[in-house]
Amino acid sequence: VQLQASGGGLVQTGDSLRLSCAASGRAISDYSMGWFRQAPGKEREFVASISWNANAVLYANSVKGRFTISRDNAKNTMYLQMNSLKPEDTAEYYCAAGFRYCSVDRCYNPDYWGQGSQVTVSS
Repeated sequence: VQLQASGGGLVQTGDSLRLSCAASGRAISDYSMGWFRQAPGKEREFVASISWNANAVLYANSVKGRFTISRDNAKNTMYLQMNSLKPEDTAEYYCAAGFRYCSVDRCYNPDYWGQGSQVTVSS
């Protein structure tokens, strides 16, 4: 499956953005999916995940209450609604699919990665 992230941009503190991850090549209903991010000089970190039927979602503590992950299997697309953005949310955001394992608080080792979408939050 090929993943294409979009929707990033430059915003101010407190603003909102919605990232989209469009999939092609295979139906996303076959996969759990999620978002990661990587800030300059830092390791890539888990942001959120959603099960294939959207019944189970997980969020990193840093984004809980501000970000919402969702998916539309009919459109083969996943979303990340980001509200109340902070400068520390500045990063390249990557979508992913097909997690090998999920713990109680995050998912690991996706089979597929999309390219990044840059989100920059100015103070």
